[in-house]
Amino acid sequence: MADKPTKGLADVVAASTALSDIDGKAGRLFYRGYDIHDLAGRATFEETAHLLQRGKLPNRSELDAYGAELVQGRELGGLVAANIAEIAEKQKPMEALRSLVSLSGADDRDKDSIAPEANLRKAARLTAQQPLLIARYHAARTGGSAPEADPGLSIAANFLLQVTGRTPGAREVEIFDECLVLHADHTMNASTFAARVCAATLSDMHSAIVAAIGTLKGPLHGGANEQVMKTLESLSPGAVAQAVRDKLAAGEKIMGFGHRVYKTEDPRATHLRRMSAELAEATGDDTYYRMSKDMEEVVFETKGLYPNVDFYAASVYHYLGIPTDLFTPVFSISRMSGWTAHVIEQHADNRLIRPDSEYIGETDQKWKPIDER
Repeated sequence: MADKPTKGLADVVAASTALSDIDGKAGRLFYRGYDIHDLAGRATFEETAHLLQRGKLPNRSELDAYGAELVQGRELGGLVAANIAEIAEKQKPMEALRSLVSLSGADDRDKDSIAPEANLRKAARLTAQQPLLIARYHAARTGGSAPEADPGLSIAANFLLQVTGRTPGAREVEIFDECLVLHADHTMNASTFAARVCAATLSDMHSAIVAAIGTLKGPLHGGANEQVMKTLESLSPGAVAQAVRDKLAAGEKIMGFGHRVYKTEDPRATHLRRMSAELAEATGDDTYYRMSKDMEEVVFETKGLYPNVDFYAASVYHYLGIPTDLFTPVFSISRMSGWTAHVIEQHADNRLIRPDSEYIGETDQKWKPIDER
């Protein structure tokens, strides 16, 4: 008798990858062999994207060349630029990103090729354009215009400038850049798997990324950081502990806790907690950090669950001035580096991904004419 299928493919190895690895018991995450604790706050997001997409941490000349490629690739094509305003009027953020990335594929000169060099060029362009798409979308829906990107600034600095309309402080840029590094890749999560399934059919990179964005849009994958912020905003600062206990007693799920893979604290949460505390002190308003700490203590005491990457990301993004409904799109800025690297890896050693299934429906049914049914 065949083994019963594992629901949700839990513990099923779906692909071999050299991009990232997780030790769930020890709470460790690695990008191409580098511990996330070694990279966070040291490697920039651009260095990390180069590591994932091109296989190594760049030296100075390689980083300069990659940076120049990102600046050149940032320019939006005519079709996507012409449709941002209408899309902003009719679609919510993740819907809009799905549409805009799809349109950007039509403008890409390498759209019909999955050759290695074409994929590298598209990966850089997608990484460069994602923050600009979000900033332009946000400006369009609010009736404003995003400041022009500064070619001398990093992806992190430009995004904060364009989405908030103000020049960010140096430490704010460093913190947001570290956030991007922390979210860059995370093994075979749902959106990455969707991208690889699409790429495995030898479909193009833009199609695979649209599949990933559509998957990230679902509330069981993306959106937890946004829900964390909404929960914090719905509670009174002095009543967090009791409110959380009441929710847990009623069987409600508290977003931002627990993880399918980690059996201890998510290593990314360690850094985000620290950054939330720092920003709270810098802004002179520690309300949401204190509320988060209270919530963390009650959930651990009651359920034994640790915060995941989404929990403290919420207050960090809030302190940086990022609108709450853009939290999940911001996740995609970072994860674009990992998604595109996985598409490159899939195309380089491809086999169609086609799992089996267990049939549980009726058997031996007999056809009857419609008047006899």
